[in-house]
Amino acid sequence: MVLPQPLARAGALGGAVAGTPLRLVGGLAAPARAGMARNVRRAIGIGDAPAPPAMDPEAAYLAPDGVARMVHADLPTMLIGGISALLLQTLHPLAMAGVAEHSNYQEDPLGRLRRTADFVGLTTFGSAQQAELAIAQVQRVHRRVHGTAPDGRAYSAADPELVTFIHVAEVTSFLQSARRFGPRTLTPEMCDRYYDEVAPVALALGATWVPRTTDEAESYFLRIRPELYAGPQARQARDWLRRGVATRPEERAAYAVLLSAAVSLLPHWARKELGLSVVEPVDLVIDMVAVAPLVRTLSAGLRWIFPPPPAG
Repeated sequence: MVLPQPLARAGALGGAVAGTPLRLVGGLAAPARAGMARNVRRAIGIGDAPAPPAMDPEAAYLAPDGVARMVHADLPTMLIGGISALLLQTLHPLAMAGVAEHSNYQEDPLGRLRRTADFVGLTTFGSAQQAELAIAQVQRVHRRVHGTAPDGRAYSAADPELVTFIHVAEVTSFLQSARRFGPRTLTPEMCDRYYDEVAPVALALGATWVPRTTDEAESYFLRIRPELYAGPQARQARDWLRRGVATRPEERAAYAVLLSAAVSLLPHWARKELGLSVVEPVDLVIDMVAVAPLVRTLSAGLRWIFPPPPAG
């Protein structure tokens, strides 16, 4: 089962810029920016800059001028949304069983997350051929992931319902992160377009239905909410996510900012189920007064190093 998005990357990326965002924004020269970009890529296990995106509308898997590419191009919000998606996904007992019993995410987080980031990148910015090859590889992995969850139910990563859940948890987290912390305003119409644009990825992976509008995504969570809870495997994954993999003090500080932002995106019921809520009004004050300013500062540094492409 795919374990989407970058935990180890969050710590490494944050550590690389944690002490410098204000100086970066103050006007470092282009050679310094290029050098920092190389250092950050090395820190997260990527030696080279990503390949140019497929810009031919006839060849690209997703529309080059679409909302999905705009959302997925912003590194800070993708990091925050990715961590939030992982927290939300722990609450599905069958999805969590597949991760706990078939994943080595605790022993090799960088390797696993690098493969997942490659998948998101190829299905967002790649050609149809590149995306289809990536999807076929994930399907091969899914066919090997099956077993019995702690609650006695059989699970399979190829189950269309699980594919839908993983997809919806991921894309709603990305979109919520972009809306709250992103550099551009997303209208309701743009949000609906986002859901519609990313739907083919989940359908190609084996889902039989996915939401194509914000209202449909909200209705989906209302339907599935009674099935979600924080069992022992979920609590173990939650604790691992809270610890992260950073070792240096500055990396731990940066990861704490990203994690706090990710928690702030969770629906209140999910936050409460995971034991990550104090009281809802207190949560809101902390999110607005403490978390948001720190996220803006850290994001400014990341966007300086890896600027999103211009709108349009």
